[in-house]
Order: sequence, then C-alpha cells, then structure tokens
Amino acid sequence: MKHIFETRVYYSDTDAYGVVWHGAYLRWLEKGRVDLCNMLGIDLVTMKNMDVLLPVTNMNVRYKASAKLDDTVIIETWIEKFNSLSVTFKQVIKSKETNKIFIEALFDVVAINNAGKLYRKMPDKLIQSFENAEGEGAEKCPACV
Repeated sequence: MKHIFETRVYYSDTDAYGVVWHGAYLRWLEKGRVDLCNMLGIDLVTMKNMDVLLPVTNMNVRYKASAKLDDTVIIETWIEKFNSLSVTFKQVIKSKETNKIFIEALFDVVAINNAGKLYRKMPDKLIQSFENAEGEGAEKCPACV
C-alpha cells in the first residue's frame, strides 16, 4: 500500500534563497508516515493510550535537488521492509510538474512502551497492519490532495 499526497511550496517552507528549507521536507515526510499509519488503521494517539509508541530510530534522507517556491510536490510513502522488531518506510518527494526527484528517504521505526522500553516483538495489531500493507497497490489519500 502506498500513501500519496501533494502540497504546494509556500514562503514559510523556503529559505532566503527561495528554495525549500531542509526541515520542511522532514515535516512532509512525517505527515506521509502518519497518514499511511492512519490508512492502515494505526491511530498513533490510540496506540499511545495502549502503551505503544513508534519512534524513529534511524533516518537516511538523500537530498537530490531543491524544490522552489510555488512548486507542487508529491510525497509518496510505503513500507519498504518489515520484520517483527522494526518497520522501514521508504519515501520519495518529487515534482508534480516534471517528476524530478527532490528527496529519497528511509525511516526505521520500532515499538516501545510509554516508559521507553523496547518491545522485543511488535504488538500483534501492528504486525497485522504492516503485513497487510506489503504488496498492496498505491492509494491516493483524497483528503490530502
């Protein structure tokens, strides 16, 4: 399953040179991961109330080109790899107009309890949701366009 949304680059997303500030990309990537989890039935607030948090433990972000003010960018998010301990999200940010890739990223996430202790195995609800997401087709989030 793939989550896809698009956004316009606003002044608040750019630096003094009119190119997207690196932190803006991270905000969009976070939205993509949270929205994909929601599509999978994983509500992060509900999970927190069930003593499950999903922190990022590793991120690898490759900045390939810069988006600019007033560009429309597409953010794609899917599960690249999953095992009983961690899940890896693959994400791409690209130009809607030209399909040029601005960002390629991998984010590793684990499950911990509210006290910060690592679960040796992800809770069953997460395992089922992540396994179901592997190999499914792309879905565009209608509320995100």
